[in-house]
Order: sequence, then structure tokens, then C-alpha cells
Amino acid sequence: MMIETAKKYLKEIQTDKFYTPIHKKYLQFTMVKRRDYIDCLKLVSRFKHINGSIIECGVWRGGMIAGIADVMGNARNYYLFDSFEGLPDAKEIDGQTAIAWQADKTSAGYYDNCKAEMEWAQKAIGLAGVTNKTSFIKGWFDDTVPQFKADEPIAVLRLDGDWYDSTMVCLDHLFPKVAEGGLIILDDYYAWDGCSKALHDYLSKHKRPERIVQAYSSGCYLIKKHDP
Repeated sequence: MMIETAKKYLKEIQTDKFYTPIHKKYLQFTMVKRRDYIDCLKLVSRFKHINGSIIECGVWRGGMIAGIADVMGNARNYYLFDSFEGLPDAKEIDGQTAIAWQADKTSAGYYDNCKAEMEWAQKAIGLAGVTNKTSFIKGWFDDTVPQFKADEPIAVLRLDGDWYDSTMVCLDHLFPKVAEGGLIILDDYYAWDGCSKALHDYLSKHKRPERIVQAYSSGCYLIKKHDP
């Protein structure tokens, strides 16, 4: 047992050595901590065999999706949804913690209400070498996500919209487009009440069989099963 544990530990170290340079490459473009960043990349790499596009809803400066592009390659289409104006107002359904966080504009983790100009994400995507495969879709999710049409399934869907309404509109319109066996990540499942409630409500409403699994400290993932 000790030998197997040691082998697993060494494998983890070797894997981290592969992904650590990617984290360093995009350090100024992401607020995701190193351990979570690497764990996200390791998770996404398991889905290279799934054909389809990569979508991120909630981009900030683009560091996470750029790292994912480094892992998944330049043969795919990437769609980046963000207001690039920060987060909408948290509501009662999002929880008092979310409302208090948004009200404390002096907090070190406030990041100007998660606002970042699109140029940051464009630069990150440029470093990833997928500029000609990337579409930037600017606006509030309520306005942009329902209008989205694609000619291919989604292989990886990463949701980082924080609040209930933002998460739900993405699930309503994008979850059905995810390929069977595809990956859905919710970055804020363990961080904000609204995000976790939206996922529970969606799965319950549609009687979905997917299991919720912890991806990293704040995020969970699901693997899309066949549609009923």
C-alpha cells in the first residue's frame, strides 16, 4: 500500500510539473489559485476524446480558458461569454454572503466586481494561439446566451457566472447542447449559494441523472449522460 501511495504521489508531482508552466504563463490573467488551476486543467485533459467546442461563461481576463486552450489544442472552436463589465447585482437567492461580498468594495478579493476589459482576454487567447478559433461574445448572459447557435456539440462547458440567474440561463440553454460524455464545470458551486441552488434546481426540473463531483476547492463537475 505504501509503495502504491508513493507511486501515486510521484505521478502527481510529475503531472504538476507539466501544468505549472501553463499556470505561470497566465498568472496575470486569472484569479484562480495555482492548485485549483492545475486541477482544472488535469480534469479537462481527460475529455480530449470528446469532439466539439469549448465554452466559458464568465471569463474575467481569460486566464483559465486560455490555459484550457493550451491543453485542448487549436483544432477546436472557443466561445467566451462575458459582460466585461463585472457581475450583475447579487439577489436574495444568491445568499447574504454574496450580497455582503459585493457590497464590500475594499475587499482584496473584490477585483472591481470582477470587471476586466475584453483586451485582457484577447491577449490571453493570443498567447494560447487560438485567436482565429475564438469568438468573444460580450453582453449579459440573459441577452447573449439564449441567442447562441452552434453547428457542433459542446465538449467542455465551464460556467463561472457566480449567481443563480447567471448560472441558470447558461444551464437552460447550453446544457442541452453538451455532447454525451462531455464535461460541465461550475466554478462557484462550493463558493456561492446561488450557483449551487441553480444546478440543483436545473437537474431536478429536468430529472437529470448526472452526479455532482468536486473538481477543486470551489468548483464541481458533471459528465453529461444521454438525454432522456
